[in-house]
Amino acid sequence: MKNQKTVKLVLSALLAAVVCVATVVLAVPLPGNGFANFGDGAVILCGAVLGSWWGAAAAAVGAALGDLFLGYSVYAPATFVIKGGMALVVYLLFRKLPAPAWLRIPLAAIASEAVMIGGYFLFELALYGPTVAVPDLVGNGMQGLVGAALGILLLSVLNSHPRLKSFLQK
Repeated sequence: MKNQKTVKLVLSALLAAVVCVATVVLAVPLPGNGFANFGDGAVILCGAVLGSWWGAAAAAVGAALGDLFLGYSVYAPATFVIKGGMALVVYLLFRKLPAPAWLRIPLAAIASEAVMIGGYFLFELALYGPTVAVPDLVGNGMQGLVGAALGILLLSVLNSHPRLKSFLQK
């Protein structure tokens, strides 16, 4: 029992680092406020592989650290909540929905990106008002498309490989 918790902790730290690196190193600035990156694909992976709170924590910490490293410190608290919420949505839809994987994978990825788009819209609406929040929907939508596509690809690969599939069945 104790060994399982250690493995989960180590895997959580590793995936938090993957989220951070995918956010920072693989980031492309967008017009307006923000950037597109591959971090959301890793956030989706956190929810599917680690599950509920472990996945949410890894996604939240890794993405918030990415914001800090990129100089978007004002976004870090919102990112922590939003990315953790994304991982929880993935967990609930991918691991708990009684449907075939070919349906659960895209549903989980798309729903988690809807959480991201809505979360940042509400945050920016409160912080900057509609003049910033509304135009940023386009950039966040583009980020969502990239993240959902990468998440679908990653989960499909894991789900199709017999040895890797075990990571998704815990």
